[in-house]
Amino acid sequence: MLNPKLRRPIVGLAVGVLVGSGLAAMPGTASAAPAAGDSLYAKSTLASSLDTRLGTRDAGSYLDSAGKLVVNVTDAATAAEVTAAGATARYVTRSGATLAAADSTLKAGLKTPGTAFAVDPVTNQVVVSVDESVTGAKLAAVKATVAKLGDTARLETVAGTFSLRISGGDAIYSGGGRCSLGFNVRNSAGTNYFLTAGHCTRGSSSWNNGSVTLGTTAGSSFPGNDYGIVRYTNTSITKTGGVGTSVDITSAATPAVGATVYRRGSTTGTRSGRVTALNSTVNYAEGSVSGLIRTTVCAQPGDSGGPLYAGSTALGLTSGGSGNCTSGGTTYFQPVTEALNAYGVSVF
Repeated sequence: MLNPKLRRPIVGLAVGVLVGSGLAAMPGTASAAPAAGDSLYAKSTLASSLDTRLGTRDAGSYLDSAGKLVVNVTDAATAAEVTAAGATARYVTRSGATLAAADSTLKAGLKTPGTAFAVDPVTNQVVVSVDESVTGAKLAAVKATVAKLGDTARLETVAGTFSLRISGGDAIYSGGGRCSLGFNVRNSAGTNYFLTAGHCTRGSSSWNNGSVTLGTTAGSSFPGNDYGIVRYTNTSITKTGGVGTSVDITSAATPAVGATVYRRGSTTGTRSGRVTALNSTVNYAEGSVSGLIRTTVCAQPGDSGGPLYAGSTALGLTSGGSGNCTSGGTTYFQPVTEALNAYGVSVF
């Protein structure tokens, strides 16, 4: 939830750093992802293309330890299409239709705050996660729901509690709290905006960096989705399309499962991890959000809205998760492509 007790901004934080970087950088924090992220774009694009073309004929895809794109299939004809496209076909027991049906069952019947679920293509199952707040009768009910799906689903426990990543502090401010700026974007007319999390923009109108006004909220979607857009009203600030001072964002995509990704946020700086699932559903106390990217990247309050990226490719906006950057955790991201399409804007 929003924390109304805002701390004063960091002394010496330049306006250009906040806006040009897409967030408030922490001293001494690395800012660059390796150039290998550009090859990730090609593999992710192929994965998305195959998933769209094959539909439930495939049962998900992921990058293996060697960086090869693996697509799960249950029949020879689909395997041949996958191979012809340049990916590796892997035969599995449960079809995409079976996994999709299980996911739909959970979306309809599992609304308990502190739970999340997504298809894990590596194990060919739907993984249902419960945080430490789910105990007693609530936990028993969740276990019963998962048990009805048989071996199509499995239950796991995660440390901490699923929460939206926002608190009082330094970064981009609204009247009720702080978040991290995600990506600077433009529409076809050249109007400048920035993207951040929808739970940040919900109920917030004006945004500033602690010193000057940046702009006003032009759109917000939460729950269901978790993205929002702010239109710049300040014309005197230089707005770059990159993350940090050395990462130039030139494209946007959805990552493949298994990909190495990077996140930046105003609380914990730059962190990295791997994508473990796509199309995840998280039941926050404030509402459910679906279609999220699940990762092993850590995050903490105040990192909300910050960018997820690899190389020069924008991937997502920090939504929430469990754990922290001391003990580790799970963090979920709103796919940035959905926000770009919803508002008719693009990265630059």
